[in-house]
Amino acid sequence: MRRTDLEAVEDRVLAPYAMRSGRSRGREHAEPEHPLRLAFQRDRDRIVHSSAFRRLEYKTQVFVNHEGDYYRTRLTHSMEAAQIARTLARVLGLNEDLAETVALAHDLGHTPFGHAGEHELDDLMKPHGGFEHNAQCLRIVERLEHRYAAFPGLNLTFEVREGIVTHSPPYDRPLAARYEPGRAPCLEAQLVDYADEIAYNAHDIDDGLRSRMLDPAALESVDLWRESVTHTRRRLPGIDSGLERYQATRTLIDHLVTDLLEHTGRRLAELGIETVDDVRAHAQPLATPSPEVAPRLAALKRFLMENLYTHHRVVRMMRKAQRVMRDLFQAYMEDPRQLPAHILERCQRESEPVPRVIADYIAGMTDRFAVEEHGKLFDPPVRA
Repeated sequence: MRRTDLEAVEDRVLAPYAMRSGRSRGREHAEPEHPLRLAFQRDRDRIVHSSAFRRLEYKTQVFVNHEGDYYRTRLTHSMEAAQIARTLARVLGLNEDLAETVALAHDLGHTPFGHAGEHELDDLMKPHGGFEHNAQCLRIVERLEHRYAAFPGLNLTFEVREGIVTHSPPYDRPLAARYEPGRAPCLEAQLVDYADEIAYNAHDIDDGLRSRMLDPAALESVDLWRESVTHTRRRLPGIDSGLERYQATRTLIDHLVTDLLEHTGRRLAELGIETVDDVRAHAQPLATPSPEVAPRLAALKRFLMENLYTHHRVVRMMRKAQRVMRDLFQAYMEDPRQLPAHILERCQRESEPVPRVIADYIAGMTDRFAVEEHGKLFDPPVRA
């Protein structure tokens, strides 16, 4: 089928409050749409083929890359979040392509070394406008990726770019000023915030248990996890611990996804949401977990914060990472001639200040590359 045929299918099968590809507000730079692919499909393909997306393979989620090949990275996390977002969108009759695209793009702006790297770069950039990964993601897709002769960036649709910066509330923060500040994004983008949360809670439990940083007995003090484990043991008695962990994680994801779907469906019906404009006009998120599950999910997140994200092994690695980030930034600021030629050329050619160009360069590094670059700058035996 051609694009126009696919757009007609969307009109027939999607819910009335779903975003249609054919009704997109378009792209910042005019270009003809593809004869075969829908607008949001095309955006998804552009993200998947971007350099920033490939680099997520070697960017930290919780565990740095050298700790093991089986821990999640930013790339595998983005793929897991996108899979959950597609499931949510499909059941609610929403645009799966739009939900998947925002989910795949939502972490493009992250620095190396996870949130510790972002916080350090934000501190370093405080005198120069700060650093925030959603804003950086927008810079990547609008400016920093170089794939087309006619325009900078990836020239994504309005809805995808809006979803990148407003998929989580509040919707009126300065970053959203170019879109519709104070108004909610499409429901597809709202789903990404919770698909992201479901994915990272589940896989951080899996990785935390696998690494033995989490104590299984202590984790079972958390209601949501204990119920998932109990259900698994009743269904599959006598299975080994690794299989039990995987099956219990599956059960947890299924429970959270089902709750979100059921509660969101009820809210849409109760509030009389019938159009995309109804969605946008509602100041509070429409896609949320139920009042029964929300506090239990918060308890799970608190447990992970207290027992995994602040575990001494994680803290030690993050402190090392912060030192690497700070050393790199200060070295480049003291003498930008240490930057690679193509980055130095950007400093000289473009009107943007040197600190922002340096932040772009460091934020784009993988964990491994940042460590190697640090060695080249500070370890005399390492060849520059």
